[in-house]
Formats: sequence, C-alpha cells, structure tokens
Amino acid sequence: MEVKDMTYQQALTEMESILREMESGEPDVDDLSLKAKRVTELLQHCKDKLRTAQEKVQHIMDQMND
Repeated sequence: MEVKDMTYQQALTEMESILREMESGEPDVDDLSLKAKRVTELLQHCKDKLRTAQEKVQHIMDQMND
C-alpha cells in the first residue's frame, strides 16, 4: 500500500513491524536499506498526520475563543 493512502495507525503498525523484524535478525544489507527507507517514509507520513491534526485542533480552539 502506498504510504499516502495509509491511516496514521496503519503506518505506525507497519513501522513497528519493520522495526521488530530488523531488531530480531540479521537482514542482508540490501534488504536493510529498503526497510530503513520504508520506515523513513512511514515516519514522515505519521509526522504529517500529527501536524495536520494539531492544526485542526488549534483552529477549533481559536474559533471557540472568538
């Protein structure tokens, strides 16, 4: 699944799964670099989702204070 189509929870779950897999064994270097790249993409996606949620909450709070 493309990262852009994932929910926050889906991205977090996949990221945790990849990290557990990386920690549990000795993946080959090529596989390790692909997994690290995927985790980086997932992490950025989660950050973006959190930032968007924070902005929406702030907007609602600002409207309540007006």
